[in-house]
Amino acid sequence: MDNPQPRNPLHGITLETMLTRLVEHHGWERLAGFVKIRCFQVDPSVKSSLAFLRKTPWARMKVEEFYLKYQGNPWNRPEGAPTPSPSARSGRQCTRPGSSTKPTD
Repeated sequence: MDNPQPRNPLHGITLETMLTRLVEHHGWERLAGFVKIRCFQVDPSVKSSLAFLRKTPWARMKVEEFYLKYQGNPWNRPEGAPTPSPSARSGRQCTRPGSSTKPTD
């Protein structure tokens, strides 16, 4: 069994990794706007926020939910991972209603 938690999308992602990615992408001010937690609003730092989130389950859950909400965004992929095309993400081709997928001459 390679992956002991196949249905856990956060398996293998530390709280520090989540927080660091969120801060790098959004910044503290925007993050505080999305996730209403005082440690993001008043003199924020990764160290103090991690200490608070580790002691406060409801706050950690908010951060995890926000992180998962944006899981498919480009900033949330491992470095060097290829950017999937829109059709690859959905598993189908993107076409307009009434348009054909056949190439035209």
